[in-house]
Amino acid sequence: MSDIHQLEQLTTQVRRDILRMVHKVNSGHPGGSLGCAEFLVTLFNNILDRKKGFEMDGIEEDIFFLSNGHISPVFYSVLSRADYFPVEELNTFRLLNSRLQGHPTTHEGLPGIRVASGSLGQGLSVSIGAAQAKKLNNDSKLVYALLGDGELQEGQNWEAIMYASAKKVDNLITTVDLNGKQIDGETSDVLNLGDLKSKFMAFDWEVIEIKEGNNISSIIKGMTKAKALTGNGKPVCVLLETEMGNGVDFMMYTHAWHGKAPNDEQLASALGQNPKTLGDY
Repeated sequence: MSDIHQLEQLTTQVRRDILRMVHKVNSGHPGGSLGCAEFLVTLFNNILDRKKGFEMDGIEEDIFFLSNGHISPVFYSVLSRADYFPVEELNTFRLLNSRLQGHPTTHEGLPGIRVASGSLGQGLSVSIGAAQAKKLNNDSKLVYALLGDGELQEGQNWEAIMYASAKKVDNLITTVDLNGKQIDGETSDVLNLGDLKSKFMAFDWEVIEIKEGNNISSIIKGMTKAKALTGNGKPVCVLLETEMGNGVDFMMYTHAWHGKAPNDEQLASALGQNPKTLGDY
């Protein structure tokens, strides 16, 4: 799928999925999920070179790891609407014995999930290992990872960032969701991350900035440029500037909806701003 209008329509439907999922169980993380909807829709439907169906080893296809696993609602929605599993299964989100737990897990064998995530700070290390495995197997495809900006307050990331450049892991594209917010407030107030572009460059990474991270055309342009930089001896970082809660007016410009579900009235308002495009589950 490469048509921008189609991707926009799918993004609107994914937002509906996110909102309905967290509302049903009164639990989950809508803010960051909504903020990354355009990115993950575009990644899975325009950027990734992926096979039909799902194989855990991911040989001869691009693979993706979600490090900030609490935004599982958007991940599950995008996977289901990319035919990894039935869309109807979204109705089981966070229920007992469901494959769609609050943070992605592997023990239930959900297609599209290659690693349990949500213990923040670990996804980049896993992604580097997968990228090195591809090199050992002479597999020319790429590894993609998504991290939260607040997640970079975890020290393990910086060990991984140093390692990736030192070992020339140049088949890796790591995207950082720069929404400037985390569960306790603004990242600048909780633990200021400073100039991330300069920091990644100092660690000898290539850096791409996508200033309009909720604009599909900008995402395609930026990620295409990131792909072109792979294979040149350096890992690639994409700094994606998004708005937490994007697409729902009362959830935007605040950290309040990082991990809070809408009530009935709020759900109706949010869905009214995002009309059906592909049909609800």
